[in-house]
Amino acid sequence: MAGPLAGVRVIEMVGLGPCPFAAMMLADMGADVIRIDRKGAHVKDVFPMLGTKYDVMARGRRSLALDLKRPEAKDALLQLVDKADVLLEGYRPGVMERLGLGPDVCQARNPKLVYGRITGWGQDGPLAHAAGHDINYIALSGMLHAMGRAGTPPAPPLNLVGDFGGGGMLLAFGVVCAVLEARQSGKGQVVDAAMVDGAALLGAMMYGLRACGMWGSAREANVLDGGAPFYDTYACADGKFVAVGAIEPQFYEQLLALARAEDPAFANQWSQRDWPRLKDKFAALFKTRTRDEWCKLLEGSDACFAPVLDMAEAPEHAHNRARGTFVQVDGVTQPAPAPRFSRTPAGPAQSLPAEDGAAILKAWDLPAESIETLRAAKLI
Repeated sequence: MAGPLAGVRVIEMVGLGPCPFAAMMLADMGADVIRIDRKGAHVKDVFPMLGTKYDVMARGRRSLALDLKRPEAKDALLQLVDKADVLLEGYRPGVMERLGLGPDVCQARNPKLVYGRITGWGQDGPLAHAAGHDINYIALSGMLHAMGRAGTPPAPPLNLVGDFGGGGMLLAFGVVCAVLEARQSGKGQVVDAAMVDGAALLGAMMYGLRACGMWGSAREANVLDGGAPFYDTYACADGKFVAVGAIEPQFYEQLLALARAEDPAFANQWSQRDWPRLKDKFAALFKTRTRDEWCKLLEGSDACFAPVLDMAEAPEHAHNRARGTFVQVDGVTQPAPAPRFSRTPAGPAQSLPAEDGAAILKAWDLPAESIETLRAAKLI
């Protein structure tokens, strides 16, 4: 595998949301990741794309189905642990321990193992064992309250803040940090990544703004939540939308000049009392042209402008095409691996073909007799 993590071996205990996202990120960067699927477990009624080419977050790794209630299968997993740098799991606290696969057991066998755990509430605390989803975790972080329009309920920001940004990405960052440290100390450790922690961390700037009196509790009343007329989305003549983010005075001036916003009232950029009136004026202005017409006027300038594209349009945009921001894997359009590296670039995003379990175990140097035992027991 190509990429800066080539040579790093990862075991992923299969799950939903943040854990597979973290594993995808590591695999994209060249790590050798084996997914341990639960034999006979199915959640396809809710997520029918799982196990198909549309399961984008499963890309780049091989899959091994094991019934961990069988001692032979558990022993095989522990033999893989002996060879691994990282184990990732996203179950409720205590589940891996009840399987006999908790960090104490695994790190006793492999002291350098980094044991990455991702949950919503964390491994401890009053809510640690409660069920939840992305929306619940970001609600507790203070971030959900800040999102949405005034006079409306808070708006769920897809699963970007909890599951993926504050969850999977934080887990991937944490385990890479721990792997680097283990290479110096010779000792692994447990990485306790919690989505409520990560969502709060993503709000670091907003908490700073609040502390210095620059962010209030009301929605759509602050500079970055749609309250400012120069940082918002606007409908165009064709019903499509554009986004403007001209915060700095020089960029705001260019927006006014290129958009031909000649009303003297627009000069009061930072008069918060005037923001509602200026938003009405901008809304009327942007409705005078279609989105494509505004693109011809503003795109590529320093007006801090972009068209609001849907997921069908985004891969076709000239900038995204030039950078290869999106790729096709088995005919499925999806985001390309990111970020980019000058010397150790990641390989192409790919779905790995199904492999015989014995071949996967052999590639990780498990003894031939162990593989034959599993084959005889029909566990692989």
